[in-house]
Amino acid sequence: MQPTADQINDLLPQTQCTRCGYPDCHGYARAIATGEADINRCAPGGAEGVVRLAQLTGRTASPLDSAYGFEGPRTVVWIDEAWCIGCTLCIKACPVDCIVGAPKQMHTVIEADCTGCELCVPACPVDCIEVQAVTDDRTGWAAWTREQAGAARTAYAARLERRARAEAEQADALEAKARHKLAHLEELTQSADPARPADPAAQARKRDIIEAALARARARREGTG
Repeated sequence: MQPTADQINDLLPQTQCTRCGYPDCHGYARAIATGEADINRCAPGGAEGVVRLAQLTGRTASPLDSAYGFEGPRTVVWIDEAWCIGCTLCIKACPVDCIVGAPKQMHTVIEADCTGCELCVPACPVDCIEVQAVTDDRTGWAAWTREQAGAARTAYAARLERRARAEAEQADALEAKARHKLAHLEELTQSADPARPADPAAQARKRDIIEAALARARARREGTG
């Protein structure tokens, strides 16, 4: 029986680094399950990761595809706080919320939670983020445990849930604002001075703009769901 995406995802290190070419580990797992992607794209999992995937899927284990990175020691990042400008771009880039800080205040990394994805590095406009290897000569799964992978997956799922909730709340606010404007427009139309009738074309344009805003709010909510 062909393994499911969830079964494949269980064997991935959950660094959410996107080096495989997919937006997250589960996206890569889905691609493997459907035959869209080979099993040798996960650099953080290393050669051992390919072997594990081969055993699950029945495919032949092959060397890591260098186009998607190289196996190496686990890394963490740290922020040179003297140069940090508090832009929050690294916080937005971190898939597991291991960077803490606030706008215009220095940020710092919770090292124990860092997966070494390095997505924050190119996001930093002042190059104040450094990468440091922390596992010496241990690479791949020898440098990463299932417990760490599980914690990273939980943190990533929590981040996705928070983002979805925030986007849904924003969509609700936009829809409420658009409905208020539409109701106000209807009131103005009904209370217009008969001696100075409103321009039907202008009213129609306003209504179209508001209806379009409502449609965008509904689409954003559906996309979030």
